[in-house]
Amino acid sequence: MVTLDQLAREMKMPPRDARMLLRLAAKQTKQYPNLGKEHVARQPWQWAPGSKALDEARKALSTPADA
Repeated sequence: MVTLDQLAREMKMPPRDARMLLRLAAKQTKQYPNLGKEHVARQPWQWAPGSKALDEARKALSTPADA
């Protein structure tokens, strides 16, 4: 499993900021349909390697926040 901490390190950002951006992205179901479906509230952010939700998480974290 790929954890939030690993993904945040890969994207060179603090885990807290990554978590905040992922929460916002998960609410945007049209743009990130798999991200919200695979995450269970109050559970750690983690993804199976190669999953569509992991690709969406990377996309959400690489997109500027003001976009």
